[in-house]
Amino acid sequence: MVTIVYFAWVREAIGRDEEQVERPAPGATIADLIAMLAARGGGYAQGLGDAGRLRAAIDQHFVPIDTMIGDAREVAIFPPVTGG
Repeated sequence: MVTIVYFAWVREAIGRDEEQVERPAPGATIADLIAMLAARGGGYAQGLGDAGRLRAAIDQHFVPIDTMIGDAREVAIFPPVTGG
């Protein structure tokens, strides 16, 4: 199992802060995971339907969406972050 953590409007669309899902097949990327989750429809499709608008972290380290999940314990999915 891998824990998926959602932030900001992604969390609001899906209606939950986090969940555990079966670990994707070896070689699966975060983009693959996002597509799998978006295919659930409803809030998942709304929040995750455009992966190009999303950012991710694996075990609390920012990574590109095309990063393989490997043996990660946690994947965070969130919109772009701005600072100032």
